[in-house]
Amino acid sequence: MLRFACTGARPEPFAAGPSLLFDLRISESTGRRVHSVALRTQFRIEPRNRKYAPEEQERLVDLFGEPARWGETLNPLQLATIATTVAGFTDAITATATVPLTYDLDIAATKFCHGLADGEIPLLLLFAGTVYYQGESGVQVGPVPWSEEAPFRLPVATWRAAMDDHYPGSTFIRLSTVTLDALAAYRSKHVITSWDETLERLLKEAP
Repeated sequence: MLRFACTGARPEPFAAGPSLLFDLRISESTGRRVHSVALRTQFRIEPRNRKYAPEEQERLVDLFGEPARWGETLNPLQLATIATTVAGFTDAITATATVPLTYDLDIAATKFCHGLADGEIPLLLLFAGTVYYQGESGVQVGPVPWSEEAPFRLPVATWRAAMDDHYPGSTFIRLSTVTLDALAAYRSKHVITSWDETLERLLKEAP
């Protein structure tokens, strides 16, 4: 019988893009030798499991609506589903799951994390997959029960550190090519040196 826990998380220092490494503690209670586990882990954000400061509520209105409705709208958000091959072990092992992140603010999970000032991101890890273990007549195969799950509270500072490793002091906004071409034409016409200055000038000109 396998049991799962998440014991820590940290930024992946050598990834091509922002990523987090999660430490998964897997234990086997019957004493059987586990040859390997083909593990699937769903990382799900549970927004109901934390409190929100007033400035965080303002930043999350686009995602959840007005705070008065949050009793109905704070639904789970999908962060990632990751496949991991766990090496053989007896008793227990700590495996690492690599979770790639995106700074696309059109993604609900990213918008949620970006909207938090500090504190923790409440996660629930849901496990599934296949276990290869030593039986009486040789290697046997069994499923990881769908009921296996583990909560984890990811510090917002850890998520932000992973982003800052690749996008220090910046973010991304997805635009249509039509909008981008119009912004580029405005920037060229007014001889503006950066996109930040372009948007700042447009905001000042807005009524």
